[in-house]
Amino acid sequence: MSKKGICYLVGAGPGDVGLVTLKAKECIEKCDVLVYDALSSAELTSWTKKGCELIFAGKRALDHAIPQDQINDLIVEKTLEGKIVTRLKGGDPMIFGRGGEEAAELAEAGVRFEIVPGISSTIAGPAYAGIPVTHRDHCSQLTIFTGHEDPTKEDTSLDFEQLAKAPGTKVFVMGVARLRGICEKFIEGGASPKTPIALTRWATTGKHRTIAGTLKTIADIAEKENFKSPAVAVVGDVVKERKKINWFEKKPLFGKRIVVTRTRDQAGELSKQLGDLGADVVELPTIRIEHPLDKLDFAQMVADAHTYDWLIFTSPNGVEKFFDAFYATYQDARSLGGPRIAAIGPSTEAKIREYRFTVDLLPDKFVAEGLVEAFKKENVEHQKLLWIKAEETRDVLYHSLMELGAIVDSCLAYRTVPETEDPTGAAKRLAEEGADMITFTSGSTVENFFKMDLDWPEDCVAGSIGPVTSKTFQSLSEETCIESKKHDIPGLVAAILKHFKR
Repeated sequence: MSKKGICYLVGAGPGDVGLVTLKAKECIEKCDVLVYDALSSAELTSWTKKGCELIFAGKRALDHAIPQDQINDLIVEKTLEGKIVTRLKGGDPMIFGRGGEEAAELAEAGVRFEIVPGISSTIAGPAYAGIPVTHRDHCSQLTIFTGHEDPTKEDTSLDFEQLAKAPGTKVFVMGVARLRGICEKFIEGGASPKTPIALTRWATTGKHRTIAGTLKTIADIAEKENFKSPAVAVVGDVVKERKKINWFEKKPLFGKRIVVTRTRDQAGELSKQLGDLGADVVELPTIRIEHPLDKLDFAQMVADAHTYDWLIFTSPNGVEKFFDAFYATYQDARSLGGPRIAAIGPSTEAKIREYRFTVDLLPDKFVAEGLVEAFKKENVEHQKLLWIKAEETRDVLYHSLMELGAIVDSCLAYRTVPETEDPTGAAKRLAEEGADMITFTSGSTVENFFKMDLDWPEDCVAGSIGPVTSKTFQSLSEETCIESKKHDIPGLVAAILKHFKR
């Protein structure tokens, strides 16, 4: 066996990122090469380390980005180069994922490999649809098969007469295109036409959707509903349990497609909260954060931070950039000295607390004007204040604090620039599928969204984090815009819930 490199054949789970194993996450984070397919959550690719080579080998019915034999050669070649390769496959790599074939190729080539099982959609899909694949009142046997083969061809390896007579639950995947033929074969094999069947597509994700019927009716229902793959089908009396334990589809934002326009690094908090409530979240960053143009000046101001009476942070980005630069200069947190710290809102305060510093001033209203009102209760005349900010931030805070007699220096910690990449295809998806809401957390996210020249989706509303963001939106669009009363992420989520509940 070669000691150079290793290949991990990893199950990416059914789609919900929360169902990815800790071992899978570890393999993604440490790999030099990530080879991933179309059924993996796009978020997983963001876990890779800097410099990791990403190779899309997406495989769906009738649409293979890279043929299987070339994928086999690719993972062998990359592993023989001494690299850590993670081959990420939807669900479990050994359940209709051709993981066995890839493992055999690796073994024959004499390279090291490991298999990391994942949660299969054949189990997770029904569970999220409220269907237990085994149940004491219905069955104690489970049969899983692929519907990929055409049941009408003479040399099919599937014995539908045997499948029809087999007791218990039957689960199949990759069978939507052949659904009518599969159901007919089941009935011909002796199954009752009244046997319950349910299909779930994009199981466990925000696009999750389920239809149910009988072996006789389901094909017509699927055609009427334009039901497409990828989907998992469950055949048997266990489908009846769905009426009682259908939990996922009852979440308050289920069926709502909501676009998050924050930066890739910041989208997670809002996306997770919306996803936990059942929303189909589309991450479409319109901005990204970059270093300030004058890095030397920024570094010097951070180094001199201990000479100020106050440090003012008006965004989590500013906090992160400041402390990254601070700890690049100093090894001891006490080097910051004794300045008091002000934060514009809870999100910024939470980021400051991550660095083990306490916030001394937090306004009632989480906007620049609110921070000014809070400072009016402090005696800042002749005091030195360092405002850590983005290059494009409004100057309301600067001028107002100067009027209070303070000496204010602006520390330009970062700048926001338009996001020019769309690696997950979110812009295309928005254009094709539309959305129920597009959220904005700053004026810059609004401005750069409209620079993308995307048509505003029909019957879509905007969700704004606060008045400044709303004002920017209203200056560029006449579409409906709801506004968060509390100008932070939890407040925005609450406003979204209230809107859709109404």
